[in-house]
Amino acid sequence: MAISGALAVAKQEGLSGIHRGAERALGRFRVGIWPVVQTAVAATLAWSAATLVLGHERPFVAAIAAVISVGAVAGQTLRRAAEWIFGVTVGLAVADLIMLAIGTGPIQTGVIVGLAMFAALLIRSGVMFVTEAGVSAVLVAGLDPTTYGVSPDRLLEALVGGGAALAVSAAFPSNPSLRARQATRPVLEDLATALRDSAAALIGGDLELAQEALSEARRIDGQVALLREQLDGGYQIARYSPPRRRHLGHLAHYAAAADQLDLAVRDTRVLARAAVTLVREKGASPGQLPEAILGLALAVEALAGRLERPDHSLDDARQFALVAAGEATSVLERNNDLETSALVAQIRSTALDLLQAAGMESSEALEALRKASSPASG
Repeated sequence: MAISGALAVAKQEGLSGIHRGAERALGRFRVGIWPVVQTAVAATLAWSAATLVLGHERPFVAAIAAVISVGAVAGQTLRRAAEWIFGVTVGLAVADLIMLAIGTGPIQTGVIVGLAMFAALLIRSGVMFVTEAGVSAVLVAGLDPTTYGVSPDRLLEALVGGGAALAVSAAFPSNPSLRARQATRPVLEDLATALRDSAAALIGGDLELAQEALSEARRIDGQVALLREQLDGGYQIARYSPPRRRHLGHLAHYAAAADQLDLAVRDTRVLARAAVTLVREKGASPGQLPEAILGLALAVEALAGRLERPDHSLDDARQFALVAAGEATSVLERNNDLETSALVAQIRSTALDLLQAAGMESSEALEALRKASSPASG
């Protein structure tokens, strides 16, 4: 069943779906390759430093601490990075003491992890801090005390590993603009897809497609949350790493667009819901309404081109959004029932969000929208 289902999906989506999936996979690879390199370098540095400074022959705890920490500290403030590393050391220290008292084994492992996390809670309530204390306790609980021994050496190795992670992240930071660009792309792609599917559903009176478009619009929220997370991390990298300070201006550009894209995603979700209602109540609605929604999709795609290439003009994105709002508003002259009015209102709201994402001030966008929707403009 799984193979036949996969074949059916592949056949339905065609080569375009396969190409889109390959592009996203390649994008994930581009974003992820640098953290992988950072982690490998940090583990090597931690092992070497622990060997030279502490004199340990097999300092694998230092390497493990570096691997855990390098992903945590990337793009974080110094306070949060220190919180992660301190969580590792607290877990190791507490677990060492508990294991000395009760030994090792399946039950002891659970007790050691639980008590280490409780001890971390008493010190600080941060989720990351408590989680890292538990992870570190698992490392200690899995060791054979007869071969490694209960010793403060593990705590020192954890500090060396965390220090190596901080050093590598500061000296060789990831590209914050690339992080923002790669996180923005799926938001815009999925937003345009949801709009196009809503338009196609209206043209054909396809209720199933309209509901799928609504589901697509709802799923974009996760992409927006990831975009904000990547922007926050990018800002931290640019602020605390001198080689990346030049990216602050570019990140500000993405951050301003992200706020409006968040609103556009919400309005598109309501738009898709209004399209479902219209198809359910009235069936197919070919004409200016689906054309207006397709215009919004074109505006999103033009905005994507601007974000990918800062020298690209924003005129196309603005023009598509204004034409879409004007076409939708003109429909009310002939048909102003509740379902149509609700859809027109959401087309206009989405157009307003896209105008502001394209760099227009709120008052300027409202005025342009009013002029585009006036009878004289038609």
